[in-house]
Amino acid sequence: METRLARDLMSDEEWAFFEHFILAVRAPNGRKPTNHRLVLDGIFWIARTGAPWRDLPAEFGKWSSVCRQFRRWTLAGLWEQIMDALNESGAVPHALQMIDSTVVRAHHPLPGRALREQCPEREAAGAKGGTPRQGLGRSRGGFTTRIHLLVNAAGLPMRTEITAGQTSDYLGFDMVMADNLPTPSVLLADRGYDADSIRKSMDRRDVLPVIPMRKSRKMRVGVNRSLYRLRNLVERCLNKLKNARRVVPRYDKTAESFLGFVDITSIRLWIRHLST
Repeated sequence: METRLARDLMSDEEWAFFEHFILAVRAPNGRKPTNHRLVLDGIFWIARTGAPWRDLPAEFGKWSSVCRQFRRWTLAGLWEQIMDALNESGAVPHALQMIDSTVVRAHHPLPGRALREQCPEREAAGAKGGTPRQGLGRSRGGFTTRIHLLVNAAGLPMRTEITAGQTSDYLGFDMVMADNLPTPSVLLADRGYDADSIRKSMDRRDVLPVIPMRKSRKMRVGVNRSLYRLRNLVERCLNKLKNARRVVPRYDKTAESFLGFVDITSIRLWIRHLST
């Protein structure tokens, strides 16, 4: 393989980690894979560069085959299974967690044949159904998607979800605070999450919410500023996710494909952290 492509290929240790999960989701009666490691490297290349599938270098294999395998793994829940395993590994403390969201602009839709060629996953999922179902909506930034993110004390993603760009942080809170995740002792968030329902939910879970109150509140509760300063970790994590050019701007039509690339980027952040 050419040197320019080998810059960000998986190491043997990284492939050993992924191989177990890939074999677990493989259909028992399916065709024997030719080279899943190379296919996964091709998917990582697309996530990093943001290039259309048709521009995938031939060294990774046929672009349509790599794209179809990405869709199979995404719909089989491969990336979510890996994220759950990382959260349950205990490699990073989970007593302190942070939540935030960010809005990313969606790429202008392509017309006709160009859309089918560059985004074949749209054909696989069906183009009908409306944009809200695919996590697309209208906000001040135009056609946008909101990424909701929960991170641990190391600033690593624990759960990612997407909604239409105009969706409030309140709705995203319930989506990322899943019951199957380790329960924190302290949760940090900005005042966008200052809602009675969120504070009551944290009380039921015996979690201390460190959330500044809105200025319109008559009864105010103080905030531990030393703890709140640590919230910069979730902001830095969002910036790292945005370094993946397939994440910002959003090129994928379907919510599954876009969230798949967000999760792939999150997983690679975990791997790099654990390998240092």
